Amino acid sequence: MVGTFYRAAAPGDDPFVDLGSKINTGQTICILEAMKLMNEIESEFNAEIVEILVENGTPVEFGQVLMRVKQS
Repeated sequence: MVGTFYRAAAPGDDPFVDLGSKINTGQTICILEAMKLMNEIESEFNAEIVEILVENGTPVEFGQVLMRVKQS
């Protein structure tokens, strides 16, 4: 296990993105907690979220696909 995937900044907060969300370069799309550090993962390009493959609070592995996007 590399870390834990979080869709929002805190429990009860709105998720950073949902299906169909339009995202911009540099926008936070999720948080990965690793060794008690919260790492904000930012988009590297403009895109649309077409699939979210991991449930909130789920352990994730190195190289695991978290979301599928359609680059715009």
